[in-house]
Amino acid sequence: MANPAGIFDLAVIGGGINGCGIARDAVGRGLKVLLAEQNDLASGTSSASTKLIHGGLRYLEHYEFRLVREALIEREVLLNAAPHIIWPLRFILPHHKGLRPRWFIRIGLFLYDNLGGRKLLPGTRSLDLRHDAAGAPLKPGFTHAFEYSDCWVEDARLVALNARDAAERGADIHVRTRCTSARRVGDLWELRFEDAAGRVTEAKARALVNAAGPWVSSFLGGAVGMNAPDKIRTVKGSHIVVEKLFDHDRAYIFQNADGRICFAIPYEQDFTLIGTTDADYQGEPGKVAISEEETDYLLAAANEYFQAAVTRANIRWTYAGIRPLYDDGASKAQDATRDYVLKLDQKSGEAPLLSVFGGKITTYRRLAEAALEKLQPFFPAMTAPWTAQATLPGGDFPVNAFAAQVGALAQKYPFLELKEARRLVRAYGTRAEQILGNARNLVDLGRRFGPSLTEAEVNYLIEQEWARSAEDIAWRRSKLGLHMTASDIDALQTYMAGRNGASATAAALTGR
Repeated sequence: MANPAGIFDLAVIGGGINGCGIARDAVGRGLKVLLAEQNDLASGTSSASTKLIHGGLRYLEHYEFRLVREALIEREVLLNAAPHIIWPLRFILPHHKGLRPRWFIRIGLFLYDNLGGRKLLPGTRSLDLRHDAAGAPLKPGFTHAFEYSDCWVEDARLVALNARDAAERGADIHVRTRCTSARRVGDLWELRFEDAAGRVTEAKARALVNAAGPWVSSFLGGAVGMNAPDKIRTVKGSHIVVEKLFDHDRAYIFQNADGRICFAIPYEQDFTLIGTTDADYQGEPGKVAISEEETDYLLAAANEYFQAAVTRANIRWTYAGIRPLYDDGASKAQDATRDYVLKLDQKSGEAPLLSVFGGKITTYRRLAEAALEKLQPFFPAMTAPWTAQATLPGGDFPVNAFAAQVGALAQKYPFLELKEARRLVRAYGTRAEQILGNARNLVDLGRRFGPSLTEAEVNYLIEQEWARSAEDIAWRRSKLGLHMTASDIDALQTYMAGRNGASATAAALTGR
């Protein structure tokens, strides 16, 4: 973990979207950066989102206009930066006669269309559900709706690509490496780390960023040893994935009687994603799971609108995550602010500590800029912000050229089925060719783990994206686990264990 100069400028704790976004931004401004994540990249909150790049329509009801405006502006910034893993999605909001009036919704959508300087995405339109395909799956009582734009994101891949870009710019990225001690010694932080094999390493840094997500407060009280650290409000959000409920490519946003909203979104070709919940959570963040009550809530929300009954028998997967919100004293979990809070702890002559509370995946890049603005006085030579105009790895093609990228890949590798070429471009963009290399047929890509995952892709994810287990690949670098059998997963784990064991032996022999 040593660097040639002996001291890092910035040590970032946490490999979620905020930590990786800050590391990427900082190294691009000339800082020497270390990032350590105790588990896998995006193994917590950042892979458990509703997977939307959106302004947050319902936040307008809480008067969070600054947050909504910033998020709406970011939709198009991020769409330009990563058109492979982010793409436009149209949302159908059926009018429910017993809830918010139509005029009220229309005013909200007018603000939503215009707050963020929308350029790429189409605006709101009204729908007659009696004559539109979007009305077919719904109960006949829903006759009118509004349709508006937001974006979809492969959330865990967004994290991995930020980490990949940071590494290529010179950052040191370490997964499955826990920071066990962080102590100030004058104007430096002395840090101790322990990896999954129990190996202990040490490093020094001029500044420390605590982006540990749900563990942000426990890191302050534990590794840092801070008395009475700022608290977070841990709010659980859960989702269910069910068999496909409709055939079109638009999503639904449903109003619920409790004032919340629920999404039903096309997911991984054969499924529908339904979520999310908002419930205060007091348990261990690493053991969060959907409850029976949350499952009932999501099923009831879907059944309020869809004609076909949605039951537990339809559920194919569930996931839950913790939103580490700053504790602002809000009475309800759904009312707690989603805005981020950055807390700088530093006295004269001491090394600074910046802690990150809250935030949304949509605004991670702006959060990173705000974090580095707070640290600017400690690094006067740091260069200007740069990420607003930069693409992420694989995203160096125009927003409207995705189909052309798929066609070009399929033409260059004619042995690929078109749907497989599309999947690879969706995941890797222009870097799909790094996986396929000089392959002239499927055999050249090595053994297969399930319907489409090849040895070549697995090797790429191990070597370029820090994948260490079958779970990392099947459920975070991709969602191929939905299409794999238990024996496929076991075979993948066995293969990766062999690869990782060989890599560890080689590292020991070379002293790395």
